[in-house]
Amino acid sequence: MRRRMLGLAVAVMTLAGAAGCGSSDSGSGGSSSDGGGKKIQVTVGVIPIVDVAPLYLGQKKGFFADRGIELKTVTAQGGAAIIPGVVSGQFQFGFSNTTSLMLAQTKGVPVKSVVNGAASNGKVGADVTAVLVKKDSPVKSAKDLAGRTVAVNTLQNIGDTTVRESVRKDGGDPAKVKFVEIPFDQMPAALDGGRVDAAWMGEPAQTVAKAQGARVIASPFAETDPKLTVATWFTSAKVTQQNPALVKNFTEAMTESLQYATGHPDEARQILTTYTKISGDVLSGLILPSWPAQVDTASLEKLAALGEQDGIFGGRKPDIPALFS
Repeated sequence: MRRRMLGLAVAVMTLAGAAGCGSSDSGSGGSSSDGGGKKIQVTVGVIPIVDVAPLYLGQKKGFFADRGIELKTVTAQGGAAIIPGVVSGQFQFGFSNTTSLMLAQTKGVPVKSVVNGAASNGKVGADVTAVLVKKDSPVKSAKDLAGRTVAVNTLQNIGDTTVRESVRKDGGDPAKVKFVEIPFDQMPAALDGGRVDAAWMGEPAQTVAKAQGARVIASPFAETDPKLTVATWFTSAKVTQQNPALVKNFTEAMTESLQYATGHPDEARQILTTYTKISGDVLSGLILPSWPAQVDTASLEKLAALGEQDGIFGGRKPDIPALFS
């Protein structure tokens, strides 16, 4: 796993170097609009999960258009896959879990969080992510995951970090949990088919799995910290330096989107039909995250400490204020 993450970091740095040698086009984004009011297309890397609903809702409500931004979204498997795209200039902004951003920073990757993305709703048993097992599984609680295989969307990340914490708090040995990488949308089938013993799922995957009879045995986010800042929207150091006006406009539009989604949860739920294939009973049963406008620094410090404990930062310590303020 260490070799895999080191390889990712090298790839990101190579992309960053290539972007630095190129012309200042999509990497800097240009101005958010010209004198005639023409909008600039801004490409954003996203994950097809409920957490990013405010972005799509803000786009529909015109919060980005009001600031001269025309959004183009590109889907990826997780934050670890989006970071190289942002650094290379393929995306001007991206959505990533906070552990991926911390890991990138400790590897010297030039990223900067610009606005909050999503947080735990704090409800154990009903949070936006959960570890699920088959109905007839002998696994009854988190400690029983020791010695078993658990699916996460990307390895050495916020998923396995918080799952280990749930196991640890329940009295089990987190070092004995085996993690495998499976995309969220494939997890319900993998669990139902017996390819894994358990799966850490976001929404809508966990609602789909529940409809197949799966049951929740842990809520890693809420169990780690009920106010856990799960993910943020970020950009590259290049964009922050070359186009601060674009960063300001995106941040303002995203903040308005988060506030609107918080106040209009039914609209946030409904917007999922525009970027996922869910509908009907699955849509109505979805668990929503919290969408605060500000990150929770204390929860990020706790998450960083867990990452250090698990050794995913290679002995380096994330600089939380530099990355998230």
